[in-house]
Order: sequence, then structure tokens, then C-alpha cells
Amino acid sequence: MDLKLKLRLRPSFFISFLIFILFLINPNFGLASNPKCISTEREALLTFKASLTDLTGRFSSWSGPDCCNWTGVLCDARTSRVIKIDLRNPNQLVNSDEYKRGCLRGTIHPSLARLKFLSYLDLSSNDFNGLEIPEFIGHIVSLRYLNLSSSSFSGEIPVVLENLSKLESLDLYAESFSDSGAFSLRASNLGWLSGLSSSLKYLNMGYVNLSGAGETWLEDFSRVSTLKELRVFNCELKNLPLSLSSPASLKLLEVLDLSENSLNSPIPNWLFGLTSLRKLFLRWDFLEGSIPLGFKNLKLLETLDLSNNLGLQGEIPSVLGDLPQLKFLDLSANELNGQIHGFLDAFSRKKGNSLVYLDLSSNKLAGTLPESLGALRNLQILDLSSNSFTGSVPSSIGNMVSLKKLDLSYNAMDGSIAESLGQLEQLVDLNLMANTWEGVLQKSHFVNLRSLKTIHLTTEPNRSLFFKLPSTWIPPFRLEFIQIENCQIGPSFPMWLQVQTKLNFVTLRNTGIEDTIPDSWYSGISSEVTYLILANNRIKGILPHKLVFPKLNTIDLSSNNFEGPFPLWSTNATEIRLYENNFSGYLPQNIDVLMPRMEKIYLFHNSFTGQIPSSLCEVSGLQILSLRKNHFSGSFPKCWHRSFMLWGIDVSENNISGEIPESLGVLPSLSVLLLNQNALEGKIPESLQNCSGLTNLDLGGNKLTGNIPPWTRKLASLFMLRLQSNSFTGQIPAELCNVPNLHILDLSGNKISGPIPKCISNLTAIAHGTSSEVFQNLVFIVTRARQYQDIVDSINLSGNNISGEIPGEILGLSYLRILNISRNSMAGSIPEKISELSRLETLDLSRNRFSGAIPQSLAAISSLQRLNLSFNNLEGSIPKLLKFQDPSIYIGNELLCGKPLPKKCPKTL
Repeated sequence: MDLKLKLRLRPSFFISFLIFILFLINPNFGLASNPKCISTEREALLTFKASLTDLTGRFSSWSGPDCCNWTGVLCDARTSRVIKIDLRNPNQLVNSDEYKRGCLRGTIHPSLARLKFLSYLDLSSNDFNGLEIPEFIGHIVSLRYLNLSSSSFSGEIPVVLENLSKLESLDLYAESFSDSGAFSLRASNLGWLSGLSSSLKYLNMGYVNLSGAGETWLEDFSRVSTLKELRVFNCELKNLPLSLSSPASLKLLEVLDLSENSLNSPIPNWLFGLTSLRKLFLRWDFLEGSIPLGFKNLKLLETLDLSNNLGLQGEIPSVLGDLPQLKFLDLSANELNGQIHGFLDAFSRKKGNSLVYLDLSSNKLAGTLPESLGALRNLQILDLSSNSFTGSVPSSIGNMVSLKKLDLSYNAMDGSIAESLGQLEQLVDLNLMANTWEGVLQKSHFVNLRSLKTIHLTTEPNRSLFFKLPSTWIPPFRLEFIQIENCQIGPSFPMWLQVQTKLNFVTLRNTGIEDTIPDSWYSGISSEVTYLILANNRIKGILPHKLVFPKLNTIDLSSNNFEGPFPLWSTNATEIRLYENNFSGYLPQNIDVLMPRMEKIYLFHNSFTGQIPSSLCEVSGLQILSLRKNHFSGSFPKCWHRSFMLWGIDVSENNISGEIPESLGVLPSLSVLLLNQNALEGKIPESLQNCSGLTNLDLGGNKLTGNIPPWTRKLASLFMLRLQSNSFTGQIPAELCNVPNLHILDLSGNKISGPIPKCISNLTAIAHGTSSEVFQNLVFIVTRARQYQDIVDSINLSGNNISGEIPGEILGLSYLRILNISRNSMAGSIPEKISELSRLETLDLSRNRFSGAIPQSLAAISSLQRLNLSFNNLEGSIPKLLKFQDPSIYIGNELLCGKPLPKKCPKTL
């Protein structure tokens, strides 16, 4: 029988065959079609949408007839009822422009309450600008999942949420990222939680203010016996109960986060009855006392975070090393002390211990690192920084084959670094800085570090840590970050450094490099490097003339032997340090174009010539201009009208001529002005009186004339005024006595006449010894001088035969108070009231025409360390109580007598 006949006789076979073919073409054939939403629910959704503001078109699909196909809406396949609304912000990078634009805003319309079968509602990471959580949400009793986190709700959490008896997950995390500021969500009564006690498994109330919930807050949470995860961090909780009436009620709890509260208590024992715990977070809670042994009961614990409590004390108990499931342990930033041998030995006794993360940083742990450290074969992160560990890196470090980060920084490690370190193929981040290492680093220390991206290694300058690597060796790693200080890499710039061309941060400070660095290395790193610091070496040669560094923030090539012209590098760097080199030639006239974001430029101690380019005035963010000890000539730029940020200028020890520009007086931030040792002429411009924040003014060693301006009384912050070695005339104005913070007054080497003002005792900073630290720091930032030695030297104490050596406190400018009016034409007697300058340390009145007796009260200045009264017309006996026995202090006064001078006084004196 042929096929046609068979099909004719058996129609059912034909129909079955056809259905089979259709099913192959469309697997959904014969099933119910996609659900089409119910019209009343569609209208409810449209009403809800109308109350919201959508900047990014997230509701663009909410227009068709079938709401079940709208983005963020899910319907039940059988009943077509809306069961899920997910409108969380699709951009989760908080505070980014995309996140802010992706936030829904407006109000939440109660039409949602018409969705009687809604089980899932997510409105998280939006911006409702302080809106209170609508009470109608508590009437959507079908909800099983509710997420309102990070959406800038405020006010009291409505107690009507207790109606949500089916709710399994509730997220009210309240950290606000609104442009309108922070909003506070609070719960003064947690009684509503009892309505969720039979269903709720997940509860997050982070950043909800629970300060008004009273002392029963823990009991209220414990009533929810179904909880598996409870997060109440940063909730302004002020106490942690030491007992819990029914700890068994939280027996299902697997995750507990009480972090960032002010609990101020010991770790309570009831925690150790929560034997289902897998993760426990108690960081930043100001917990006190020791870590209890009760942790041994938490056999399932995987994560324990007790960091940043600041007050946990005692040794780390070995029971933590016995926890079989522990993967993450953070005990950082506490007061833990003692050694870690017992704790680590416990880990070493377990085969296949699971610890992956260990942070013990910022404690008071001490002793050497034990060999048992090597038993942590699964450990990926090890941070032991900021403790007091000593000794060497143990050789067992090579067994930690999973290690990705090793941080031993800021300890007292004074031994060597084990060669086995080089076996850590997974190591990415190595931080050994701020120790006192010694020894030799060889190829074996680095040979297998193929994953290494970051290395920090510093020791003290008086220690010996040498790199002895083959000169042509090419390592398996390509670093992104390198910081090596006080270690001997040089004298050559080795091949293992030359091939590091992916660097974005470079610090090679005091590494003994005396070589030239190939141009190819600079150009290789130029596109990505942000910090380039090669200071305190003896690197020589000429820098590549033109390069582009688009990401460079700081360049520091100071204290080397670089030579040649200023590099014409195009960069957005904010800080340029080329000081103490052999650079020469002119500064580029377009420096404002090459370096438009420059804030601080340090070029002192070089051999630059020519005029200081006026284009520096165009660098709007310029704060510090430090050009001391070069060969600049010509007049100082006069265009400072737009330099509103400029606060520190040091162009001392050059050949600058002409007058001091009036435009300096329009700099509102000017604090430090050092123009000394130049060839400036004319008078001090009166416009400087407008610089009310001026702290340090040094115009010494110029050709300035005129009177000392009386308007200095307006400079209430003035710490140092040095006008020495000029041609000022007239008398010291009495107004100068009213400068309250003046510590250093040097008017020596001028043509000043008249007496010492009787009001001299009004210099309150010298009289009462007010602190000068802030003022000194400002000068140091501008000059970068080592203990400000250059300024101290230029005070020229030794040239005036002041007795003895300069004491250490003067070299450090700790409490420097100096009055120097030597080498003038002043006359009259030394006022008795000068003794009221009771904290004066240096007084130089030499080479004037002072007459009369030395005041007996001068001996009352106990702080006086240096005194010079030589070459005046003083007479009578030297006060016996004066402690200075160097006759050079008094020579040149023919009528003086008594010790220490050889001339004896008549008995009548």
C-alpha cells in the first residue's frame, strides 16, 4: 500500500504528524500565549509612572497595551497578574553622572496598592529627596521582597509594615546619595518587626537611625526567629547588651553586621550561642577588652571582622586559628599586643586550612614572624603593617603559593628578606616600606614574580640594602607602581628598570643611581605615569627636550646632576621640583602653555639665567614660586593681578634689579615673600600693606632706601621681618611694636638712627614665647630648606661675633626669637624694659652709638642664648649676673669695665 493510501485511511496519524512538525518549528506551540496584563493593573502602573520623573527613558516601554512586556514588570504566566516590579537604578556606580541621571524622582503613588498579587518590589538606588516611606506599602500584603535601599527616604519607618506577614527580604539601607544632601530615616519603635517574625529571613537597616529605639533594640530583633541575615551597621546604636533573654531565638542567624555603631562594651558571650553564624561584622564599634575564647564555639564561621575598634587588647587567642571554616579575619586598628606564634601555630596544625584574608595591621604586635606563617598556603591577602615586628622575612614565605598581597610596612623589621619570596608567582602587591632592612637582594628574590605589579621597599638611610642583579637581566614582571628609597640600586640604571615602561607611579629616591637614563624610558612611561620622583640620586645627563605627559601630577628630579635646558615637557603636573641640579639657560616664555595646571614650582640651586618669564602670571593656580640661588636678572614681573592663589615667593640670591612691583600688593593670599640678596632699588611699595596674611618678609641684601614703613602694624600675622643690609634711614617706627606675632626682627646693616623705641617690650611673641610652628612650616614649604638652614645662615650671627655656636634649637627654628639692629647709627640708652622680652634668645645691638650703662635687668632674660653689645659707647660695670663670659661681646666700649673684660672697675662703681 503506498503512502497516500495509508494517510487517507489513517487521518489521525496525519494530524499527529502535522502537530509534531509544528512543535519542531515552535516549541511553544499548543501552550498558553504570553500573559497579557489586566487593564486595571495597567492603569495602576500608568498612574504610578505619572508621579515619577525619569531622566533616562527607563519608562520608554511603558506605553503599549501589554504591561507584562514593560521593562521592570513581570506577570504571572498563568494568571497574568503583576507579581514583580524591579525599578532599581541600572547604574550602580554611586555618585557618578550616570548614577545621578538614572535616579527616578518624584513621589510614589498609592495606585501600587491595587496590585493585589505583587510579591516583589524594588525601588532601590533612586532619589526620592527625603520622601517618607508611604504607608500604603504596608497594605501590599502579598509582598515577599521589598527593597527601598539608598533611595533618600526620610522620617519614621511606618509601623504598618508589620502587616507584611509574608515578607522574606526587607532592605531599608538608608545611606543617601542625593544631590540635595543627606536624609535621615529612623525607627523609634521596632515593635512592628514582630509582625514579620514567621517569615523574614533577610533584614538590612544600615544607616537607619535607631538611637530612639531604646535599650530593647536587640530583643526586638531577636523576636524575628526566622532571620538568617541581619545588617544594622551605622545605626547610632549606643550600647550592646551583654545578655540576651532568649539567644536561641536567633539560632538560624548566619550573617550579623553591627558595624559602625558606638557600642563601647566588651564582646558579649551571647554571640557564641549563635552557632549558625557564617559571617560576623563588628568593625568600628569601639569594642573593649580582650577577644574572648568563646569564638571556638562558632565552628561554621567563615568571616570575622573586628577591625577599627581601637580598644581591643591582649594577645590574639589561638582558638581563632582552630576555626575550621575561617576564610576572612580582620583584626586591624586595635590595641592587640604580644606575639602571633601561638595563633599561627594553630593554623599550621590544620591540614588544608581555608584562610584567604588576614589583616592584623595597626596594632601593637611584636616579635619575629614565625616559620609557621608558611602553612597558610591558601592565603591571598596578608597585612601585618603598622606593628612592631622585628627580624627577617621567614624563609617559609615561599610556601604561601596563593599570596597576592604582602604588606609588612611600618614595622621595625631589621633583618633580611628571604630569597624564597621569589617563589610567589601569584604575588601582585609587595609592600615592605618603612622598615630598617639590610642585606642583599638577588635575582632569586624576584625570578618567579611574574604577577608583580606593585613594589614598595624602603629602609633607613643608615642601613645597607643592596640590589645585586645581573646588569642585563630582564625580569618576568612589568610593574605599574614602584617605590624604592634608601636602597642601593646604582650606580647604573639597570636593565630590569629600563624595561618597566608600564609604570604609572615611580619613586626611586636615594638609590645611588649615577648613570644617565635612556630617553626611551622617559618616553615609554610618559603616557601613563602620574608621579615621577627620582630625587636624591646623582643621575646625570640632559633630559629629553620635548615630551607629553598627559597624566603627570608630580615631577621631582631634585638633588641630582641633571644639566642642560629646562625640559619643554607638556604636562598637567601641579608640582615641579627640579631644584639642586645643574640646569641652565632661560625658562621658556610659554611655560604657562606647557604646564597650565602648575601650582608649585621649585627650581632653586640651579644656573638658570635671563628674566623670570611674565607668562608665569598667567598660570592661574600658581601657589609657590621658588627660584632661589640662580642667575636670573632683569626686573621682577609686574603682572601679578590675576595670581589669586600665589602665597609663596622665593627669588632670593639672584641678580634681580629694579623696584619691587606694586602688583605684589594685590595678591590676597601672599604669605611668604623672600626677595633678599638681589639688586632691588627704591622703597618698599605701600601696596604690601594690603597683604594682611603676610607671615615672612625678607628684603635683606638689596639697595632699598627710605624709611621703615609704619604700616607694618597692619600685618598681624608677620612672623619674620628682615630688612638687613640695605640703606634704610630714619628711626624705627613705634608702630612696629604692635605686630603681635613678630619673632624675628632683623634691621641690621642700614642707616637707621634714633633710640630703641620704648615700646619694644610690646613685641608679645618675643615677650611671651608664642608658638611659631605654623609660621615656620609655611617658610619650609616655600624654601624646601633642610631645617631652614639657609635662612638661619643668612641671619649672619657669626659675622657679628655673637658668642658661641648656634644652638640646635635655632637651627631647627623651634622657638626662634631674634632682635638684631646691629650696624646702624642708633643712639641713646638700652631701655630697662627690654628685659620684658622674657623669651628673647638672640639680641644684637653691636656697632651702633648706644651709651649709658648695660641694664641690670638684662640678666633676667633667662632664655637669652646669644648677646652682642660690642662697638658702642656703653659705660660702667658689666652686670655680674649676666651669664656671658666671652669678652668679644663687650669689646669696643671703652668705658665698660669688669669681668670678662680685663679692665677693672673703680671701687666707687
